[in-house]
Amino acid sequence: MKILKKKMVERINTLIIGAGQAGIAASANLSRYGIDHLVIERDRIAESWRSRRWDSLVANGPAWHDCFPGMEFPQTGPEGFPPKDEVADALNNFAMKHKAPIRTGVEVHSAKRIDGRAGLIVETSQGAIEAQNVICATGAFQRPIFPKIIPDRSEITQLHSADYRNPDQLNKGAILVIGAGSSGSQIADELQRAGRKVFLCVGPHDRPPRSYRNRDYCWWLGVLGLWDLSAKTPGTEHVTISVSGAQGGKTVDFRKFAHDGMVLLGRASDYKNGKLIISNDLKKNIADGDANYLDLLAKADAYLEKFGIDLPEEPKAHILLKNPQCLKNPILELDIEKEGIHNIIWATGYEQDFSWINLPRAFNTNGAPFHQRGVSPEPGLYFLGLPWQSRRGSTFIWGVWHDAAYIADQIEIQRNYRNYRPVAL
Repeated sequence: MKILKKKMVERINTLIIGAGQAGIAASANLSRYGIDHLVIERDRIAESWRSRRWDSLVANGPAWHDCFPGMEFPQTGPEGFPPKDEVADALNNFAMKHKAPIRTGVEVHSAKRIDGRAGLIVETSQGAIEAQNVICATGAFQRPIFPKIIPDRSEITQLHSADYRNPDQLNKGAILVIGAGSSGSQIADELQRAGRKVFLCVGPHDRPPRSYRNRDYCWWLGVLGLWDLSAKTPGTEHVTISVSGAQGGKTVDFRKFAHDGMVLLGRASDYKNGKLIISNDLKKNIADGDANYLDLLAKADAYLEKFGIDLPEEPKAHILLKNPQCLKNPILELDIEKEGIHNIIWATGYEQDFSWINLPRAFNTNGAPFHQRGVSPEPGLYFLGLPWQSRRGSTFIWGVWHDAAYIADQIEIQRNYRNYRPVAL
C-alpha cells in the first residue's frame, strides 16, 4: 500500500501579497512591532514600475515628496522627478535596507478561511501558507479597463496604455489617444513631440499647476490640507487628474497641445459606420479643468497672504491661452479612415481584481472590497494601496506609507488583545 505524504503547510503571523510600494511599506511598518511576516511576489520587487509602464515614465511627484522616510534618489536628487527604473531601484534598496522578508517568483492562486479556526490559508505556486493575517498589497493598477468600442481592424493597432512603451512600437499614421488623465496626456504629448499626428479624447479632469510661486503642486496640496480629503466630492467619481513630471515637470495645458497641432475631442461614446461618435462635452471638460486650475491658484494666494509668506508672484500663471479651433468648433464625428488613424491607445485606467479571494462577504456586488481604512470586516484580512483608501494621497508612495502604518497598528492592537492575560491579584 502506497503511503501518501501530507504536504507541509507553512505558517506565518502575517502574509503580505505583493512586493510593490504597498507591500514594502507594510513590511517596514510590521517590523516596527517585531511582527513575524512574509512578503510574496510573483515577479521582481517593484515590477510594475519596471515593466508595466511606458519607457519614458517619471514620477508625477518630486522625489522629496513622493517617497518613504529615508528613501533616496541619488541620480535625480530631491527636487527632480525620478524615472521609473530609479523609483524601482529606490524601492528595492529600501526593502533591502529594512531586511524585508520578500520571496519572489511566488504566484498566488487563492485565499480562503481556514476551516474551524482563525486565520486564512493561501494557496500559492510553492505550496500553501497559513496566516493569522493577510495584507492584500496588490495595488490599484491590476486589470486594464479596455472598452474597445472600435471593432478590430487589421490596419489599426489598439492597445491599452499599460502596453504602450514608446512611439517606435506603433504603426505609421495618426494616433488616437482615448483618455486624458496623467497617463493619456503624457503619452499624447510624447507622441506629438515625436512628430506624430495625435487626436486626444478629453474627459472630465482636474488640471492643477505643476508649480506655482516657486512651490510644487504637491507642496500646495499639503499646506492647503487637500491631500487629506477622505473622499471625492459627490459627482466627481470619474474625474481624473492631469499632472506630469515629464520634461522636468510642466503644467498639463490642453490648449497648448492643440496650438502645437494636437486635435482635442470630447469623450468617445460610440462607433458607427467607420466613425467614432464624440460626446459634445469638450468645452465643458476644458472649462471645468480650468476652473480647478484657477481655484488652486486662488487658494494658494490666499494662503500666502494669510500666513504672511513672501513668495514671488506669478501673474502670467492666471492667463489662459486662446481657444484653438478644435475647442471653438468641437468635432462630434471622427472618420477613422479619412483621418489616417492607424493606432488607438486606450488610456482608460484600471480596475481591481480580487477574484482569487474566496470570501464573498468581503466584497460588494462589483467586486470592490468593503473596508475601513483598509481593514476588512473579515477578521484578519487587510487591503493596502487602494485608491482613496484613507485619503486622496493613498495611491502615492508617501500616502501608502501612512496607510501601511495604520494597518500595522491595527494588527498589533489585535495581537495585544489576543496576548492579554489578567494580572493575578
